[in-house]
Amino acid sequence: MGVHSVNWEPFLTCAVTGAGDTLSKHPDLPVTPEQIATAAIEAAEAGAAIVHIHVREPATGKGCREVAYYREVVERIRDSGVEVLINLTTGMGGDVVVGDRGGEDTPAPGSDFVGAMERLVHVEQLRPDLCSLDCGSLNFDDDRLVYVMPPAYLRPSAARIRELGVKPEMEVFDLGHVAFASRLVAEGLVEPPALFQLCLGISYGAPSTPAAMVAMRDHLPEGAVWSAFGLGRMEMPMVAQAMLLGGNLRVGLEDNLWLRRGVLASNADLVRRAKAIVEDLGGRLASPKEAADRLGLPPA
Repeated sequence: MGVHSVNWEPFLTCAVTGAGDTLSKHPDLPVTPEQIATAAIEAAEAGAAIVHIHVREPATGKGCREVAYYREVVERIRDSGVEVLINLTTGMGGDVVVGDRGGEDTPAPGSDFVGAMERLVHVEQLRPDLCSLDCGSLNFDDDRLVYVMPPAYLRPSAARIRELGVKPEMEVFDLGHVAFASRLVAEGLVEPPALFQLCLGISYGAPSTPAAMVAMRDHLPEGAVWSAFGLGRMEMPMVAQAMLLGGNLRVGLEDNLWLRRGVLASNADLVRRAKAIVEDLGGRLASPKEAADRLGLPPA
């Protein structure tokens, strides 16, 4: 891969709410479309160039795939006039909970598993600047939850996203995911510059360590743009690590709920903390326009 240098002007993504069972841990977690949009706008005003959006069922707080909620969030952000790139998740619809008796009781209650194209309905209708593309399957907890995204789903998903004119943010959770995402680029299903998000700290994916981030970065194809994040208490250490290794950054309540021990964060708080780290290291956060230019996108 050659010599890498510090990325003195990284762009930052804020992952606003996610889909995990975190509402019980954070009473101010954004749940309704209005709350999610407001949090995204605040994150952008604090310095985020990109906002990564999941939606939740307002009555329960659980993650969902309801297109109407995505539409309201996107319209509220766009109508606000704030300059920010919008990145919609396509990860919902891949969860399989495995039962005790295999095929007899799988998928078990709690599963949400649909086909590749159904995971893209909101992207087709709303045409965001970017959308995530989880580039492989993974044991997602220490019990029964498996995230399923096989190559037979990934190739048509990537092709459809390309047809829609949306930039895929390829989320990779281990080196096997990096390998397949790189193949999507080589096969012409993802146009350069390819964007990789190195996801560190999921129980059975790559850990939140400098060594893991270096290994994943060093397996990326030539010319790739990359970003990285760590979960929980490793969120801010991985901000510094990603910048120093030449990458871009991600923070947000999807990944970490805490500003410091005993103090719950807002998305804007986490963006400001990451911005301070970047500036203390002698850099600055890139603007949405600069991020768009690097990714080959129209300005926000």
